[in-house]
Amino acid sequence: MTIRVLLADDQPLIRAGLRMVIDAAPDVEVAGEAGTGAQAVQLVRRLHPDVVVMDIRMPGMDGIEATQTILAESPATRVIMLTTFDDDDNVYASLRAGASGFLVKDMALEDILSAVHVVAAGDALIAPGVTRRLIEDFTRGPARTPSPQARRLPGVTEREREVLALVGGGLSNAEIATRLHISPGTAKAHVASLLAKLGARDRIQLVIMAYDAGLVFPSR
Repeated sequence: MTIRVLLADDQPLIRAGLRMVIDAAPDVEVAGEAGTGAQAVQLVRRLHPDVVVMDIRMPGMDGIEATQTILAESPATRVIMLTTFDDDDNVYASLRAGASGFLVKDMALEDILSAVHVVAAGDALIAPGVTRRLIEDFTRGPARTPSPQARRLPGVTEREREVLALVGGGLSNAEIATRLHISPGTAKAHVASLLAKLGARDRIQLVIMAYDAGLVFPSR
């Protein structure tokens, strides 16, 4: 099955680079390109892509507003937000809008292509740097003490707690497997179990739950 991708970025060079990598992949194709959030909304209505790679900052309707509109009308569409570290204040708004991924623009184009495969399969993915900043942002607001119930995480095994802490640190399944000396398939199974037990929509929510449970302590 071919994954159909819409590219939404106001920089033609970014779109051209992504198109070059996607066109070289046998199972992914570019369904269309948009230079604004409003154009992205219109093209999703017409083309029904599987994944939208969306820049946060665009003229007129930005990527966050466009994502809200797209997912309200087409919940099955998956959105990957492209961000820079200067866009950190928008990460939470993107999360609330329902984005399935957060990637930074200076990542290798091949890594962005891999992310398209990940979110198209129903998973979520955030760049480790964005994950760390997202967690650190929690500490800038009023102090929050995890409740005893949150710390216990009813039904979660000790191994799953270890996995949840590593997810909270921004590690991928492959990195978790290496850290815990288990197979990537086992790591993936642990993450799937956590999603089910904790009622989390995706990996991004697991990051927040890891912090709420006191499993992640960002450095100051």
